[in-house]
Amino acid sequence: MPIAPPPTRRHLAGFRGTGYDKGRPAAVQALWLAVSGLVVVRWWCPASLRAALLRAFGARIGTGTVIRHRVRVHWPWKLTVGDDTWIGEGAWILNLEPVTIGSDVCISQDVLLCTGSHDARSATFEYDNAPVVVQDGAWVAARATVLRGVTIGADAVVGATALVTTDVPPGARVLAPRGHVVP
Repeated sequence: MPIAPPPTRRHLAGFRGTGYDKGRPAAVQALWLAVSGLVVVRWWCPASLRAALLRAFGARIGTGTVIRHRVRVHWPWKLTVGDDTWIGEGAWILNLEPVTIGSDVCISQDVLLCTGSHDARSATFEYDNAPVVVQDGAWVAARATVLRGVTIGADAVVGATALVTTDVPPGARVLAPRGHVVP
């Protein structure tokens, strides 16, 4: 049996971020980070102001959508949310690439929608990003994680703490392994 060559060690100093477009100039990015950290995530910021600030920075948010406190949005100009959607307390939308959330969607507490990753085969650990889509009527339950390139189909349910790495068909249910008592 042939012996596999040793893996190439990463050289992070060579990282260039090729292919990643932040979408706005550095001054706009800095202003968003300040507004987000000082106002948007705070408990005292009304949901209507939260949505208005996100829209002011380029997010497309439908009517009747409720975004709770402690919701973090990396780049609002890469976020689209439909009508009557709920985004729960502590959710993190790490949208290096576009995130599209439909109408009548529930993104529960502490959910992570993550469009970013790195190419493990790249010696300089370059980005391997892709959009995330959550279609109309879906529910992503508490502390679930949806990774880059995934589409959650219409009316699908992603259970609490589930890790989603592939597309979920419309109407499907994805549940995390359940803890059980070991005798």
